[in-house]
Amino acid sequence: MSCATRAAVGFGAALAAAGIGLAAFVASGVYNIGADDHHTPMVLSLIEHLRDRSVAVRARAIDVPDLEDAARIAAGARRYAALCSSCHLAPGVSHSDVRRGLYPHPPNLAAAAAPDARRAFWTIKHGIKMSAMPAWGSSLDDVAIWELVAFVRKAPGMSPDTYQLLSH
Repeated sequence: MSCATRAAVGFGAALAAAGIGLAAFVASGVYNIGADDHHTPMVLSLIEHLRDRSVAVRARAIDVPDLEDAARIAAGARRYAALCSSCHLAPGVSHSDVRRGLYPHPPNLAAAAAPDARRAFWTIKHGIKMSAMPAWGSSLDDVAIWELVAFVRKAPGMSPDTYQLLSH
């Protein structure tokens, strides 16, 4: 048996053993999937990396409209107040009973850096599995999603008073 053949057989055996080990781990139920028990640092890092790479790859070809339009930002603020603020908070809103029970905690979009427009659009439209982030694309059209993106890009620098004016 050649060296390359032995290496291929060894790799296949290691891959099969890893698959069997993973299947046994999943079947055991030992990993607590409850939202009130945080992931281990390794699992959290893996999930975050998977999420970030997945969104980046899918979002790169999205065309971004004019997000500086005041009417688009105001419409986004109203929609955000109705659909998003209970999880992602808002300018002047620092607490939510719904958010407290979510793990991982959704980002506070009023306190975070303005997100990349393409990534924000993709995330709002398609959601994120196992994170409580819904796929709004099943109930909102692209125009409405771009309104939300226009608002969330302005939210970090927005005063609570401005948010109140725009969101009502």
